[in-house]
Parts: sequence; C-alpha cells; structure tokens
Amino acid sequence: MKKVFLMLFTLWFWAVLSQNTEAIALKTDAIAFAGDAFLGSDSFGYYYTLENNVFYKKNNQTTLEYKNIYLGKITQVALQNPLKIALFYESFATIILLDNQLNEIQKINLNQNSTPIAATHIGMAAQNQLWIYDSLSQQIVLYNYLKNSCRFIATPFVDPLQHAQSDFNYFYWIDPNQIAYSCDLFGNIRLLAKIPDYEKIQILSKQQYIYYQKGRFFYVDTDPQKSFEFEIPEKSFQNFYYKDQNLAIFTTKEISNYKIIIP
Repeated sequence: MKKVFLMLFTLWFWAVLSQNTEAIALKTDAIAFAGDAFLGSDSFGYYYTLENNVFYKKNNQTTLEYKNIYLGKITQVALQNPLKIALFYESFATIILLDNQLNEIQKINLNQNSTPIAATHIGMAAQNQLWIYDSLSQQIVLYNYLKNSCRFIATPFVDPLQHAQSDFNYFYWIDPNQIAYSCDLFGNIRLLAKIPDYEKIQILSKQQYIYYQKGRFFYVDTDPQKSFEFEIPEKSFQNFYYKDQNLAIFTTKEISNYKIIIP
C-alpha cells in the first residue's frame, strides 16, 4: 500500500512541477469529408472512416468498403495492423477480420465461446491474438483467432474503464480516478500515470500520451517528464488521431492534417 501511495504521490508531484513547452503545429493539408467518424490512417497513405455503418478505406485514387447488414452497428475498429483489420459488432458479440483489401477472412462469434464473453473493447494483439475486455468477469482476455481459444489474464478490475486502448503488446486503460495502467501479454499490470482532466485522449505508449483540454493539445512524455502544448485553429471537432508527429483532426466537413514539431 505504501508503495502504491508513493508512486501516486510521485506522479502527482511530477504533474505539478512539470512546465509545458510550446510545440508547433503546421497544417499540411485538408481533405473534404462528410462521413460519420474518422478512425485513423496508416503508413501507406490510406485513411479509414465510417459512413452509414459502412467501413471505408480511402486514398486519393482508391476507395474500398466493407458492410454487413446482418450484424448491426459497428462499435469499434482495430487498425493496429493495416493488413488485418478487426471490426467489432457489440450487439451481436461478433468480430470480423478483414484483409488489406477489406475482404472478410474470419468471423468470430463470441457467443459460441465455451466461456461466455461480454466484450466491450477489442484490439489486435501479438501472436495471432485479440485483446478483449470482458465486462462479465471484468477481466482482460487474450483470444487466439487461429485456435479459437481464449485465456483470461490479470486479476479482475475493481473499477469500470473510463477509457481503453491497446496495441500489439499492451492493453491500456484509465480508471474513474484518471489513473492510467497497462497490461502486457503475460498479465503483468503496471501503473503508468495520473492523467490530468481531458476532453479527448490518445495513449501512445507506456510513456507517452496526448490529450485535448480547453482549446489546447498537450503531448506528455513521462520518462523523462516533459510536457508540450500547442493550439490549432479548429476549436470544435469530433475526434483526433496522432501518429509519428502527424495529427489528424476530424470535423463534420473535413479531415485536417498537421505536422507537430516538438522541440
């Protein structure tokens, strides 16, 4: 208990003492857009969107789409691997895996699993696995989609998830006290940081996250403790996506792209 308290105090102490350095946001281009949600982009120049419950993959020359009228609303899309994309239909407890041409390659019905799983978050994990958060057991599940087997890792959560994300090696979440954690493929849980108040947030790694609050963006690196802030002209937007110092802003009319220069 003392160790946890000391760690939380240290995180709070860093947050109080850290001074924000100004970063620079340079607008590179804007793409007209009239869809429902901007999901992200990849290193091949494609961006991914949802419109009328249809999943799109687009660039300047190509538009690919996937739709399934039998599974209800798409509630989440996992884009960690552009060669294998996962669509999650929560109301039907179903995950669809797509290849890079958006062809369906596998359908996973979690209702048919030997152990009931009520998934509320999914993500692509390493070693042919999916991250799943099961709200029934309040545990993280690793689902092997080649073997159709699952294993529950880590201890059950005490608090609900305020925010959840994942990459190939880690499942991240923020609890109601705004404490961020990570869990690795072996079930090891690590306390990461005390997160300030935010309107929107993206966890980038165990050490880095970016969030938006009161008209400004804040890029935080906890090791070493540094914080950078910047503004953009758009003060009202639906979502943002950050990767490799590139920031995409999604409004109801367009996707604006910025190059973020961090000192």
